Amino acid sequence: MDNIPNLLKEHYDLDATNILPQRGGWAALAFKVYSGKQAFFLKAYEKSRASTPKWTALIDQYVPITVWLMQHSGLKGKLPVPVPTQTGAYKCEDDEGIYLLYEYIEGETIGEKALTARQIAELSNIIAELHLYGEEIPVETTAIKEDFTVPFLPQLRVALDREVCTLPRDLKELITPHLKQVEELADTVEKLSAELKNRNLRMALCHTDLHPWNLMQTDRELVLIDWEGLKLAPVEADLMSFVDEPYYDDFVPIYRQVHPDFAINPDVLQFYRYRRKLEDIWEFMEQLLFDRQEAQERAETLNHLSRELNEIRG
Repeated sequence: MDNIPNLLKEHYDLDATNILPQRGGWAALAFKVYSGKQAFFLKAYEKSRASTPKWTALIDQYVPITVWLMQHSGLKGKLPVPVPTQTGAYKCEDDEGIYLLYEYIEGETIGEKALTARQIAELSNIIAELHLYGEEIPVETTAIKEDFTVPFLPQLRVALDREVCTLPRDLKELITPHLKQVEELADTVEKLSAELKNRNLRMALCHTDLHPWNLMQTDRELVLIDWEGLKLAPVEADLMSFVDEPYYDDFVPIYRQVHPDFAINPDVLQFYRYRRKLEDIWEFMEQLLFDRQEAQERAETLNHLSRELNEIRG
């Protein structure tokens, strides 16, 4: 990432006076960029990572929707939108990565801290507002519409069914005791996928990756970040993140003030919860199989995968 100063100058006409690495997320590296008195946040998706195409393929489809939400909904100030390049693009790239630049949000990530009553109310209002909007908005949503496919499932099945004996030793030893549970989970997801494709389900804009590491508290309000997973989907795609939380009973009454007829569809909820579990398992397997990792990073990935596998052990 040594080319970042040149990239910022070329695409944003910014003279970077300091670039500080930040704690990155699942998908991307992160940097705080100073240009004079201004501060920016740069997300860098490394092209060497196997997961990068998944996270970046729809940037030009989902970012215009977030821009519309910022300008025309009650979410103004509650979500970040990228700074456009000099040509008006939402992203730029070089041989090493794909980049999104944002104005820096001065605040604190919620992370492992418990949400306060005020934050629970704010979060419920953000999600309720987001779920007011669907395919009727004047921005194209076809590319992000849920079709209940599970695109990673064939690769996962091949790795488990036919190639488990050829997996790296550490991965093979970790995954083998859980093969039956993972395969049963995959069978259930596949069955639900086929069933839900034929149902007429109401769809709304959903963030789909709601957790405390994607919430930031500024001095004024709660901000929801990392919108790569934005989808037009049944609301269970978001609400699956809350049903097991201790604050769920506080969240729902506020949500129902906006959506009084809301009721969880158990089949849809199960599909999203199981698909996310399988997706997380495959993400970690993918990193172990295809990404270049140092020993410590590989050990951390194995630990993450072990935790995911243990949670499905029957």
